[in-house]
Amino acid sequence: MQKASDDVSNIHSKFSLTLINPSSHYFSLIASLIVAVAITVTTYLGYFGSEDFWFRIPLVVMVLAITQLLDTRFTKKKEYSKVLHVSLFANLLWVAILLMGLLASVVLSKEISLFFITLGMFLFASIRIGVFTTTLGVIIKKIWAICLIQPLAMFLILIPQDMWIPMLTNPMALGYGIAFLIIASVWSLLTDKAGRPGMQSTHKTIQAYLASQKNDFTEAEELMEQRSNKTKISTSQIRLLSSNGNTEFRMILPEIHPGPYHPVGGSNIPYLIYKNFNSSAMVLHSISDHSLNLPSKNEVEIYLENLKNSKVKDEGLVCTEPVTVQINKARVIGLLFGKNPVLFLSLSPHGMEDIPSYMKTEIEQYAKNRDYTRIMIVDSHNAMGSKISKEDGEDMLKAAKSCLDSLMTKENYPIEFGYSNSNDMDVRTEDLGMGGLGIICLKINNKKYFIGWADANNMENGVREKIVENFAKRDCNLLEICTSDTHYAPVKPRNRNGYYQLGLITDSEKLSKWFLDIAEIAETKTTTAKYEILENQTDVKIMGQGIFEDFSKALDNSLKISKIFMIGAVCFFITSLFL
Repeated sequence: MQKASDDVSNIHSKFSLTLINPSSHYFSLIASLIVAVAITVTTYLGYFGSEDFWFRIPLVVMVLAITQLLDTRFTKKKEYSKVLHVSLFANLLWVAILLMGLLASVVLSKEISLFFITLGMFLFASIRIGVFTTTLGVIIKKIWAICLIQPLAMFLILIPQDMWIPMLTNPMALGYGIAFLIIASVWSLLTDKAGRPGMQSTHKTIQAYLASQKNDFTEAEELMEQRSNKTKISTSQIRLLSSNGNTEFRMILPEIHPGPYHPVGGSNIPYLIYKNFNSSAMVLHSISDHSLNLPSKNEVEIYLENLKNSKVKDEGLVCTEPVTVQINKARVIGLLFGKNPVLFLSLSPHGMEDIPSYMKTEIEQYAKNRDYTRIMIVDSHNAMGSKISKEDGEDMLKAAKSCLDSLMTKENYPIEFGYSNSNDMDVRTEDLGMGGLGIICLKINNKKYFIGWADANNMENGVREKIVENFAKRDCNLLEICTSDTHYAPVKPRNRNGYYQLGLITDSEKLSKWFLDIAEIAETKTTTAKYEILENQTDVKIMGQGIFEDFSKALDNSLKISKIFMIGAVCFFITSLFL
């Protein structure tokens, strides 16, 4: 599991590469047309020394717009927005080549060469080869037939007719131009094979990912399901049922991990489980990582359908008061239901990535040695951070073991509970999932304790502490706030993380008010209850470690190849400046 976590972190660190494209295709359309005007003006004022270009500007712009529409006919999914993004980058490269050609003539004190106009056109076509094959699903043979359509059409409108043949048959321009077309093609072929043997086509994987960002996730799920294997997955629950049988609440700890990313597979699994239990549940984050992702909606349905087959393993009427153990940064909060402890682990406000599996194994073994029946270990997932350090991990293990020891000495008391959520409140915000917020009030030994839950992908550091502080001002004991680690995203965030953690958009004061309002309602609903410990096992496909390892390898190899080709292409272009 830890290796899978490292691979996911490596993949996630490359997420910012997806932010290169402008956020709007309208921007790319307008910007590309403006750059086309700049190409026309630069060509005539800089290279021809003429102002006879005004009538050509609308013609060049019109040809560009028409060929942009034409390009959609050649792409796999007829995606106009991506065609516009490619066109913008290619036009920017052409105008950059023109400006560098002019700069070289000044710095090197040589005549201005029309060679750079033709070279810019060929580099425009080279960009099209690279991007069309990687992201738009066009094969090499086809792209060689169409790569020059847009730049050549612009060239023929831009350049006076009597100069077409001399400029297009210039041996130096042809030599450099064809060389760049070959470089782009070889780069495309090599990067497509970068993930082999584990991943047959890097480009198909990238195309499937990009399609899924437009809500067309069929290809992505097919690719992931092909690589997934059937595994027995456990789901643990604590069910609190009122004495009259009218009210129930569940703490649910699925062994699966939300993901891999919105909207694919089990990305929204916490909400779907929550809804499956009539919105009277907290779907908590287990000690798990992305190797335990469900790859497709089909597997999600199988998992959800099987949850109804959960079996009661234990039941009772009493539990202990909570125990909190803090060792340096590590904090563990525990409750004991019969011989079934529940531990909430956190480093907040310092934060960490997913808790590694070795810690779960060690805590479970310790609990077994102390004659506990079954243990639920919750990763509270309530602060941002990197991989847990060795020191923090050791502190957390010590805190967990100390908490288990303390729980053994605690007296048991009848349980009362009250639960409420944000379903009837307007809490829609970009850093919160579809499940919203929830609070359970536990009344034990005439003392009230609150546990908060948010259907969110982690929390901004320090937000949990501010909310706890605001509860304390009302004489309310908020033990912990847990997030579900949902990978659902109401909007597509354009940041390095690819998601908005709770508290990044919504400030802590507003969150405090929401939680306090919910807690007030939960408190009024407290009623005597019994608990049930439920277990479920489902045979379902999970993604496993291999797919992340292969994709991580493919990304790393592709970037290495790209760096080598980029350095080589730049050096090759620099030689042209001295001709």
